[in-house]
Amino acid sequence: MVHVYNCHPFASQHIVAAEQEPGLVCCGGGALFVVSAGGCKIEAFSLQREGCPLICRFSSMGSVLSIRHSTVGDYLVTIEEKNKAIYLRAYTNWRYQAVEKTRVGVRLLGHFLRGSSFRGAPKEQMEIIEIPLFEPPLCMACCSLTGDLLVGCAKSLVIFSLKRQTLSEHLSVLDFERVLILHIQGWSPSQVAFCAGYIALQTELEVLVVKLTQRQKSSQEAEQHSLLPEDIMTETGLDEDAEMKKDGFSPLHEQEDFFLFPKHQEMLGNEAQLCGVSLVLEWTGMEAESRGDMSVVYILFRRFAPDFFQDCSVEETHLHSLQLHPMFTGKQDEASISKGGEPTCMFVFFSLPNTGYMYSVKNDVELMSTYQYPEKSHQAVLSDQFLYVITRNALQCFTVRCSAVVARVDDPYIDTTMKACPPFTMEVCALRIQLFIGLKVLCQDGNHIVLLTAADVDSKEDMERSARKNTSRKISISKPTEPTDSGHGWNLYVISCVSTLQLYREIVEYSKRYEQSSPSSQSCIHLLSEGHLLLRTALLLQRDSEPAEREQLQQAFQESCAHLGDCFSRFDKKDCHLALPYYKMSGLTVTDVIKRNMSMSSYSNGYGKGFLFFLKHSIYEESMEELSKDMADKVLEIVSVAEPTQLPHVVSSPSMLKADPDSAITHLRQLEASGAPSITLSLCIASLALRKGDLHTYRQQMDRHAEMLQVYGFIEEPKLLLHGRGKAVLPTILAQHLRDTQEGLLVAAVVALHENSKIRLEEADLFFQELCKDGVEVESSPQLLVDFWEALLVASSHESIIQELLFRLTSVYIDRITRRDSSGVKGLKTAEDLINSCSHYGMLYPWVSILTPVQFNITHDHQEELHKLQSLLCGPTLEVSSILPLLEQLSDSDSTGLSVHVLCATKLGQHKSSIDRLLDRCPQAIISYANHELQNDKLPLWWQKLFPEVCDRMRKTGNDNAVLLSALKETLVVAAKELNPLEFLEMLPDDGTAHFFLPHLLECSQ
Repeated sequence: MVHVYNCHPFASQHIVAAEQEPGLVCCGGGALFVVSAGGCKIEAFSLQREGCPLICRFSSMGSVLSIRHSTVGDYLVTIEEKNKAIYLRAYTNWRYQAVEKTRVGVRLLGHFLRGSSFRGAPKEQMEIIEIPLFEPPLCMACCSLTGDLLVGCAKSLVIFSLKRQTLSEHLSVLDFERVLILHIQGWSPSQVAFCAGYIALQTELEVLVVKLTQRQKSSQEAEQHSLLPEDIMTETGLDEDAEMKKDGFSPLHEQEDFFLFPKHQEMLGNEAQLCGVSLVLEWTGMEAESRGDMSVVYILFRRFAPDFFQDCSVEETHLHSLQLHPMFTGKQDEASISKGGEPTCMFVFFSLPNTGYMYSVKNDVELMSTYQYPEKSHQAVLSDQFLYVITRNALQCFTVRCSAVVARVDDPYIDTTMKACPPFTMEVCALRIQLFIGLKVLCQDGNHIVLLTAADVDSKEDMERSARKNTSRKISISKPTEPTDSGHGWNLYVISCVSTLQLYREIVEYSKRYEQSSPSSQSCIHLLSEGHLLLRTALLLQRDSEPAEREQLQQAFQESCAHLGDCFSRFDKKDCHLALPYYKMSGLTVTDVIKRNMSMSSYSNGYGKGFLFFLKHSIYEESMEELSKDMADKVLEIVSVAEPTQLPHVVSSPSMLKADPDSAITHLRQLEASGAPSITLSLCIASLALRKGDLHTYRQQMDRHAEMLQVYGFIEEPKLLLHGRGKAVLPTILAQHLRDTQEGLLVAAVVALHENSKIRLEEADLFFQELCKDGVEVESSPQLLVDFWEALLVASSHESIIQELLFRLTSVYIDRITRRDSSGVKGLKTAEDLINSCSHYGMLYPWVSILTPVQFNITHDHQEELHKLQSLLCGPTLEVSSILPLLEQLSDSDSTGLSVHVLCATKLGQHKSSIDRLLDRCPQAIISYANHELQNDKLPLWWQKLFPEVCDRMRKTGNDNAVLLSALKETLVVAAKELNPLEFLEMLPDDGTAHFFLPHLLECSQ
C-alpha cells in the first residue's frame, strides 16, 4: 500500500531555452546536457545559476544514441552511430568550449598528443577519446565514486579505469585503461549500473546484481564463489541455443509460433549463483597480475513473468530505470571510498511499468520497498531522499528508506531503549503527484529535476511498441526519432526542490490535521516518521555543511523525535515502548516530557501506556535529573493511579528526593492497605520517616521484619541504599543510619546486592568509601569496607572475585600490621569467626602459634590482623606468588614478620631456607615446624637438612643448648624410624659421643 499525500516538495520550475528539440537529456556535476533530436549537437546548461544559462555548445562526432555524465572527472561518455557503425567516445574538458574557437583534440584511448601542438606553453583543450571495443556497445554506466566506466556489450562487460596522466609539469589529462572483461554466457544486458565494485545488469524481464571482491582464502568460501574454468574462455563454438539454455528459456524462442514465458523467480545471496548466468573474468590492465585474486560474488537475481494487468500488454511489460545507489555515514567520506573502501550501504532499484522495487544489497540482501504506481511509468530516478517517477502525464515523488537502513548499520543503539528509527519496512508514500503533459524524459542532479515533455507522446509510444513487437526479445539500440511535422511542441523544465527543513515543517503541519481528528492515527505517525527519515538523510548528506545549517537540521531532528515521542506516548499498542527512545533522542528533560503529556491528557482519556512506560524507565535510570517538589508530587499522583505497585521503586529513585515525604507515605500506606504487607514497602516507609526525622516510625517499620528478610527487600530495590552507578555512587540517608546502628545488616545487604548482580565490586568500594569518608579512619580502606570484603569472600563463588578479594585483604592486613596505629574501630568478624565460617581461612599451624603466641607484644587490633593474615596463608586458596610484592614492606626482623615470611616461603616450597631461618631466629619452633611440614616427599629433609644444621649449630654454641639438644634428639628419633642401620650409621657425625647416639642406633636396628 502506498500512502498519497499532497505536500509540496517542488519549489519552482524554469524552462530551458534549448535551440532545437531535445532528443536525449542527462545531467550531473551541476550541468544539464541536451542532445538535439538530430543527435549531433550537445548543449550544456548550468543548473546552479538562475535561469539555467548556456555554458557551452559543441558537436559530437556522430549521432548520439546514449549519453552519460560522470561527476568524478567531469567527463561525458556517449554511444554514437556514424556510417552505420557504433562507437564509444568520452568527452573531457568540455567546459573549455565556453570560449569560442577553442581547439578540440581527438585521440585513441591511451594515446596522447605530443607533437607540435604541445610545443611551447601547454594548452588546455577539450578532448574526444575514442574507446575501442571488440563488440558494439549496448549500454554503459559510470561509477559515481571513482569515475570508472562500465560498458555493456552483447556477450561481455568491459570495465575501464579512469586515470589522470601527467604529460608535463603543468599539464595532466584524463585517460582510461581497460582493466577487466566479464564474459557473459547466455545474457545480453539492455541496461547496466556500476558503483564501488557492484555491477547490476538488466534485460527486459531479469535483473542480476554481482560484486567484484577479493577471492576468499578458505576452501569452503572458494567453492561458494568459484568461477567457471578458464578454458571456457577458449570455447568459441558455442551456438546461440547453448547460450540461451538457462532456466525458463528454450531454443524454441527462435520460432515465431512458440514463446515460453519464464516464471517469477527471486534469488538472494549465495542462492543467486543458481540463476544460470555465468560471468568469467579476464584481466587486461597493467595490474592484472596483482589483481588476479578477484572473483565475482552473486548477490541478487530477479526474474519477472510478463503479465496482463493495469492496461499493460505482454510487450509493454519490461524493466526500466536500473540504478545502484550508495549511502555513506558520518564516519565516512567519499575520498576514503575512492581509495578502496566501501559505502556503508548499497541499494539497487529497478522498475516494471506499474511497480518499482528497491533492494538493499550490502550486508543482508533483502527487499526494502515496493512502489505501486497509479498508472504506467516511463522512467524513475532514485536519489538520497526521494524516488522520482514519471508517467504519461504526472511527476510522482515517493519517499525512500535508505537512511533507515544506514542508521541501523551505523549505530548499534538503534532499536534499543536508547535510540529508535522508523523501520525500513514502513509503507512508502507519495508526497506529491504533479501533473504535466506528455512527459518523456526524467533526470536528476542534486536539488534539481529535469523533465522533457512532448505533445506527441502517443504517436511515439505506438512507434516504440511496434518496434518492440518486431524485435521480440533481441536487444538493440534505437536511434532517437527525428522531429516530426505532426509534433505539437516540446518543453524542457528544470524543477528546483524545496529545502529539507521547509518540507519537514510542511509535513509536521500536515500531520496535525490527522492528530486533531484522531490523536492515535497511524497516518499522523506515518507522516512524522517520513519527516524524521528526511532529516536523518539530510544530516548524513550535510557532513561538510556550514555549522549553522547543520545545527538547524539537528534542532529539527530533535523536534521530530519529540513529536514521535508524543505520538507513541498516547499509544496503548505494542509500539508504545518507542516513546522512550524517541523522547531520549529529543533532548527534552523528563520535566518537559511530563508537562507535554499533562497538556495532552487534559483533552484525551488520561495518560497513555507509552508515556507511563517512558516515565517508569526514566525514573529508574540513575542519570535522570532531580525533579522539583511539585513535579515529583505529580509523578507520585500519576503512578499511584496508573501503576500503584511501582510506588516503592518510584519513591526510592534519586530523582524523587524532593517529593513530599508525608504525601509519599500516604500513597504507600494506601498501597499497603490494598494487599499483603511488603518488605520493600516497609523499608521505603522507614526511609521516608528518616528523611523527615521520625525515628519512632522508622524503628516501628524496621522491627516488622527480621534482618535476613530485610536483605531481600534491599535486593528488590537497591536504591534504598545507594544512588548512582559507575564512578558516582552515593549512599542514601538510610545507608548512613544503618552505618551507625546496624552495620552488620548494611554489609550483608551490599554483599547480597553484589551476588545478585545489582552492584559491581568497584561500585561497592566507592559506596563504602563515600559512606565512611567523615569517620575517624583516615586510611583508604575503612573497616566497614574491609568487613564487606571479608563477608563477600565468605559468600562469593567466582574465582576471579575471590582472588581479587584475597589480594585486597592481604594488602590491608600487611599495611595495618606494618603501621601499627590503631583507629579503635573493630571489625565485624574476628579471625576465629572467619576460620569457622570461610574455607579460605585456615587453622593456624602449631609452629606459627609458637612464633607469635596470643600474648605477643602487639596491639590487640593488629593481633587480629596478624592472625587473619596468617590464617589466609594457612588456607588453601591464596596464591602466595601474587602477594610477594606486598611482603617487601613487612620486615622479618621481628617474630611478626618472620612468621609471615616463613609461611610464604614454605608455601612456595622453600623448606630449606625456612629451616635455616627458624634455627637462626626461633629454634624452639623448629621441631613443631618439621613435624608439620617435613612429611611425605619432604621427609628426607629431617636427616638431609635438619640433622646436619642442628649438629653444626651445637658445635658452635656448645652442648648445653637445651633447645638444640631437644631438636637433635627428636631428629634422631625420626631418622631411626625411617632409615636402616647402615644409612643411620652413615648419617652420624664423626665427632659425636657414642653413648648419646647408641640408643637410637639400637632402636634403628630393632
